[in-house]
Amino acid sequence: MLQLIHNVGVSKMKWILVILFLFVFSGTGIASEEMHAEQAEVHAEAGEAPHAEKKFDPGASIMEHIGDSHDWHLFGHVSMPLPIIIYSPSRGLEIFSSSRFEHGHASWEGYSLNEKNKLVAEDGHEFYDFSITKNVAALLFSIALMLWMFLSVAKSYSKRKGQAPKGMQSFMEPLILFVRDEIARPSIGEKKYMKFMPFLLTVFFFIWINNLLGLVPILPGGANLTGNIAVTLTLAVFTFLITLFVANKNYWHHIFAMPGVPVWVLFLLTPIEILGIFLRPFVLMIRLFANITAGHIIALSFFSLIFIFGEMSTGLGWGVSILSVAFVVFMTMLELLVAFLQAYVFTLLSAIYFGAAVEEHHHDHEEEGTHAHVAEAAII
Repeated sequence: MLQLIHNVGVSKMKWILVILFLFVFSGTGIASEEMHAEQAEVHAEAGEAPHAEKKFDPGASIMEHIGDSHDWHLFGHVSMPLPIIIYSPSRGLEIFSSSRFEHGHASWEGYSLNEKNKLVAEDGHEFYDFSITKNVAALLFSIALMLWMFLSVAKSYSKRKGQAPKGMQSFMEPLILFVRDEIARPSIGEKKYMKFMPFLLTVFFFIWINNLLGLVPILPGGANLTGNIAVTLTLAVFTFLITLFVANKNYWHHIFAMPGVPVWVLFLLTPIEILGIFLRPFVLMIRLFANITAGHIIALSFFSLIFIFGEMSTGLGWGVSILSVAFVVFMTMLELLVAFLQAYVFTLLSAIYFGAAVEEHHHDHEEEGTHAHVAEAAII
């Protein structure tokens, strides 16, 4: 697999990544405290009273950190605006910076952000939103990171044939062998596992790397990609479609008319088996989304306690901060384990579904399939 990636051309791929990066972030500036100062001057010139200091809203703060947005918050009042790309049949293609919205306090060319940070047309005309949001930018970054990692490893293999792994090679090789020997081979079978390895390796590293990057939302400046249900849904749909396309006659025979079961039982069992085909990707989607999101919410909730008690008393806020920070550190260490575990479970269940779909019909394989279903039930 690594050799195939290397064939694309390392030098060409580097130029592609540079152009992609420039395209995503071109035309965007840094929105800092100067913007807020300018807004204050505008309000003062208009004779408007300055906004009263609002109390800390933990719910809004948590959702801001784990949700998507049209700018990338870095620290304090500093954020990086992202491109707004809109196409409407009546107005054509429009591209501008999200800084025009002034964090949702202004509109631009008839567009504005609502309370849910969604783009809306003020006159209600139809449009299609292709904007680069924070999650999209994080997705592009993770893709670029994975390409760099695998291209570097592929280049090392081509230059160091027959030699011991070195550098990133020595880090990646055990993980690749782990997916091959502990997930793909036992779940799919010795003869058929290789054709599923590209997908399983891609899913494993994509989820694991983005889970690790997703730990940053506990602090300002991060994105919560695998905590976005649209992303987990897409991954689950890929597993679902591959399972359907590779499934053999034996698989469908077990779904619609399981051997050895009385006919009258099939009227109850067959609908359950059909429903199970759709429940499996649903479980994959919800498990990854819920586990990643829940960990961030818990950690951010303990961070919020510092500000909640700090509004009551400065000394109380300092006292609570000791316990809150200690618990957040503990949760972060636990999330490091969860990041790997969720990547492993998603990849393992995908491999089990593929194995069941390509399983041949004879006694030994039926016994192996039974063990696979037991393992799947235990994980669920």
